[in-house]
Amino acid sequence: MIDAGSAHALGHGFRNTALLQQALTHRSFGQPHNERLEFVGDAVLNCVIAVELFSRFGGVPEGDLSRLRAALVNQASLAERAQSISLSTHIRLGAGEINSGGAQRPSMLADALEALVGAVFLDGGYGEARAAILRLFGEALDTIDPVTFGKDPKTALQEWLQGRRRPLPEYRLLGTSGAAHRQQFLVECIVDGLDINTTGTGGSRRIAEQSAARAALDILESRGA
Repeated sequence: MIDAGSAHALGHGFRNTALLQQALTHRSFGQPHNERLEFVGDAVLNCVIAVELFSRFGGVPEGDLSRLRAALVNQASLAERAQSISLSTHIRLGAGEINSGGAQRPSMLADALEALVGAVFLDGGYGEARAAILRLFGEALDTIDPVTFGKDPKTALQEWLQGRRRPLPEYRLLGTSGAAHRQQFLVECIVDGLDINTTGTGGSRRIAEQSAARAALDILESRGA
């Protein structure tokens, strides 16, 4: 008997349990597996999130709505939500995938969650699927800032400063460490006039700058700016 725990976490009781079983079956386990349901679930997820963003943010242009949707419906986001309902413990895998830790792989978790959404849609219709998706994404939808959400930290920081006619941040390379093929970069971000001086590290200068910018944004957010 397939464990329906993850489906119950979405608030849906399956009438056709074969759909649930298929949604939780990876191709390494056997047929029928969840790839066709994943195809349906991907479309339903994007539709529901798109309509929800359209309804909530009436003044936001199409390009920004697309950015918000992409930031919500991506592999990392879906994998995180899959873990929040313990989906990894219910996926049926072949021996090779089990031994390699496949159930914890973000791509597999994201695919399984899409398949589960597709199964809910086919079993209960659009209303049931929408309700399940909003249970997963409700908190994120309630708290996102459409101006900054989904933007990389450097862009968000620059736009925040430009919007308040503040000088743009200055990034300085403080140093590098490690072997040539595994260097770590240390970068400083300075925002004149706001008493902000942060540092960030990363495997490239760009990543280190993003980290420093994120730290600067965290300071601004902590101040309620």
